[in-house]
Amino acid sequence: MQTVTIIGLDIAKSVFQVHGVDAGGQVIVRRQLKRRYVLTFFQKLPPCLVGIEACGSPPLRIDPCHIVGCRLVL
Repeated sequence: MQTVTIIGLDIAKSVFQVHGVDAGGQVIVRRQLKRRYVLTFFQKLPPCLVGIEACGSPPLRIDPCHIVGCRLVL
């Protein structure tokens, strides 16, 4: 099984778009997540690099990634 090493996360008010690739750039996961499932999703993954769009949204939206050990890049 391939391991997700980089995730692109498009944050929104209630639905998040997730795009995850492995070290070779192969798409491993591409899906929508409702806000309440974001933390559960990241808890199932090994720590990885998470790229998030830079915007004026409150930081509380991205804090779950810190809890599970991911490194964030805006």
